[in-house]
Formats: sequence, structure tokens, C-alpha cells
Amino acid sequence: MSRRKFWMRWRVRVGYPVAVVYWLLAKPTRHSIVYGSILTAFGLLIRGIASGHLRKDKELAVTGPYASTRNPLYLGSALLAVGFIIAGHSWIAGVLVAAYFGIFYYAVMRNEEEDLRARFGVAFTEYAARVPLFFPRAPKASVQVTDSVSESTGKFSTSQYLRNREYKALVGTAVGLGIMWLRMWLRARTGY
Repeated sequence: MSRRKFWMRWRVRVGYPVAVVYWLLAKPTRHSIVYGSILTAFGLLIRGIASGHLRKDKELAVTGPYASTRNPLYLGSALLAVGFIIAGHSWIAGVLVAAYFGIFYYAVMRNEEEDLRARFGVAFTEYAARVPLFFPRAPKASVQVTDSVSESTGKFSTSQYLRNREYKALVGTAVGLGIMWLRMWLRARTGY
């Protein structure tokens, strides 16, 4: 099994028990859920914009948020994770989620970089030299790549957003926050 498949497979397999333990450890309050929801909204916005610029397995994405960070989807996911850490209002649950995210997502980002370097060669190397891996910075200028690997106009595409099924992140986040409200209600009624 390739290293990428290992991290991708185990990211999902470990994610479910982490979510269950997080839920059991969470001690959400109205304020923590509201503040966490605000941060998750920013994460969803970043992910949504990024997905409207991403043509998976077809071209190297270098426009939109990809001009500021090579991994805007994971940056959005990090904001989602921090939003849920805040919503959960439990430092133990927060450490669990942060450790999970830090271990798995860093490995997945590095493995995806290997795939992109193999697929796009010099174009990816030049792009990676200009744009940071994760933490965004203002783009210096429009990112140009040597090879003509981009067919897109550089504008957000709603059809691409839908094709990438990014709406699932919105649905999943809404369900997750709903579960936090349920957890808060159960703790108020049962004390646990």
C-alpha cells in the first residue's frame, strides 16, 4: 500500500472514533457553539471558494485562494476543526481533535504534494517556490507556471464547486453543530 493510501485510509478510519470520543468529552455551551459556528463559517467559506477553483486531476490550481496557499481546502478544514474545538468547550476534546488534525492532515498534504510534483513537474515546483504550503500570505503577483497546465479562467466556478461536491462539507458541518446542540441539551438534562 502506498504511503498516500495509508494516510488517506487511516485518516477516515481514525476520524470516526475521534469524533465519537470528542462528542463524549465535549461540554458545549450556547456561547461556545455560537463562537465555534462563526469560525466554522469562515472555514466553509474558504473551502467553498477553493473548490470553485479546483479541477481535480485535470490541472494545477493556482488561482483564487491557491495563489495564497497551496492547501486552501485544508486551511478551511483547520478552521472547521478549531471551530469545533471551540464549540466543544473541552480542552481534552480540543487536544484530541488538534492532534488528529495535525498528524493526519500534515501527512496527507505532503503526500499530495508528491503526487502533484509527479503530475505537473516543473510547473508545480515553480508554484511551490512562490506559494506557502499551508499558512497563507498575500500573493506577490499572479502566479504563472511554465507549462500550460491551466484551462480555467481563474474565476470562481459554481459548477466546479458542485462537481467537487463541496456542499457535503456544509451539510456535515451543520449536522456536527446540530449534534453539539444536542450534546448541550443532554448535558443539561442528565448532567453528563
